[in-house]
Amino acid sequence: MKNIDLNFTKHLPKITLDYLNNGASIKNFFNRSNSIENYFDQIDEKKNNYDNSYRKPLCDVLKSSYHNVKENSFQINAIKRIANENTFTITTGHQLNLFTGPLYFFYKIIDTINICKKLASKYPQYNFIPVYWMASEDHDYKEIKFFNSNNTLFDWNISTKGAVGNLETQSLAKVFDELVNCFGTENINSKNLIDLFNTSYIKNKKLSDATFNLVHNLFGKHGLLIINPDNSKLKKILSKEIIDEIINENCFKNVSITNKNLKKIGFNPQVNPRQINLFYLKKNERSRIYKENSIYKVFETNISFTKSQIIDEVNNYPERFSPNVLFRPFFQEKILPNLGYVGGGSEIAYWLQLNSFFDEKNITFPILIVRNSVLLMSKKNIKKCEKLDLNVSDLFKKTDNLIKYHISKKTDYSKDFTKLKKVISLNFIKLYKVAHKTDKSFMGALKAQEAKQLKGLMHLEKRFIKAQKIKHKDEVERIKALKDVLFPNNSLQEREINFSEFYKDYGEDFINILKSNLKPFVNKFIIISL
Repeated sequence: MKNIDLNFTKHLPKITLDYLNNGASIKNFFNRSNSIENYFDQIDEKKNNYDNSYRKPLCDVLKSSYHNVKENSFQINAIKRIANENTFTITTGHQLNLFTGPLYFFYKIIDTINICKKLASKYPQYNFIPVYWMASEDHDYKEIKFFNSNNTLFDWNISTKGAVGNLETQSLAKVFDELVNCFGTENINSKNLIDLFNTSYIKNKKLSDATFNLVHNLFGKHGLLIINPDNSKLKKILSKEIIDEIINENCFKNVSITNKNLKKIGFNPQVNPRQINLFYLKKNERSRIYKENSIYKVFETNISFTKSQIIDEVNNYPERFSPNVLFRPFFQEKILPNLGYVGGGSEIAYWLQLNSFFDEKNITFPILIVRNSVLLMSKKNIKKCEKLDLNVSDLFKKTDNLIKYHISKKTDYSKDFTKLKKVISLNFIKLYKVAHKTDKSFMGALKAQEAKQLKGLMHLEKRFIKAQKIKHKDEVERIKALKDVLFPNNSLQEREINFSEFYKDYGEDFINILKSNLKPFVNKFIIISL
């Protein structure tokens, strides 16, 4: 395993990188950074302002979810512990991507599990439970309906205007057949993958149930608890806050101020708040709520409420109100005895917009944990790097820049052209001095001539590089092939490839390899040799 500095990989939003680097400019936008020592004070604060009466309905919902789940002993014991005031959670959330979607879903879950293990060792007087918060109410089906594996796109031909958790899975039979044709059943790991898809998606009617089953089968034995927040009992806890959001628009007011403050110090906010950060859920609809004059309306529907009517609607049917991306974190942190949230770079960026809103609501702002980023490399590809005299870190350069870098190492041309450019610039500096003393009208002509000569030199450099690419064609092609494998579609592997591509070769060991290599308290890009 090798680690690469996150400042070098440049894949994170600037504000997230500043958070990891303990940037002084953003210290007011979070509560505590992710060091294991900081959890001592985080536990103390959460104990003091968490309403322990929420533990019972939380346990009731979890018990109901796991009632018919096989091999649920870890979860039943964890639910019993959640009833106790010395139990806390670490949470991650994610969309219901088909067959988990890109690899980074695994990294988020495993980081969450590993943090709980570390905390249990550091603070044995407490219990720590890893939680996956399902984004079952999201309605962006286009982001979740496909996955890539073995150079094949598996695409679910479906659409919805409602919550994706309610999508019916019967139409996944075609994707299942494609999966069987792609992986076959001769290899035991491939057979297990197909069985996993079958028991999760074909034998369950709704996407939320299918995802619950899939994630439990993958990570249940590692102690993970799964919560589906699309539940009337959980939303009942939030009903007063939902009404407050509709009537007083506090999230909008707080986040708007925060966004202005972020812009002042050079950051573009990840998300802009709406005046009401809630959707209305009914049948196959999830539409935002907005206020027009004194009436509350549901976008692109005929549904509308007076102030008293919408308050009654929340009290009677809290399950019909769904938080958006900014209100969902508050929902999560209010009902869970939660200490930290594991998210990707863009997620952490919008969490950093919410600290003042949490302060006003007297809810402990969670410690933000930037999930590990990982590049999985076969030993064969590592040897290819060595033969090309490339470090793994070199691969993070853009393909064109990497090829130029490789050629420059072999020919040393860059030093020659850099010297020539420097000589030209120095010569023109002398000429500028002469012109300044004699006839200033020559200055414009000199500048034009300097630009012309430098442009000509740059043109020659491009032609030289092109010639060198032809000369070293074999190595150039090998570099391109290596980049295509490790950075598909010129993107990070973790954002493009599904876990099945590796599971077919390593089976259950794949999860164990990740568990032993991912380090949630080490802010590095991790390279894992397989």
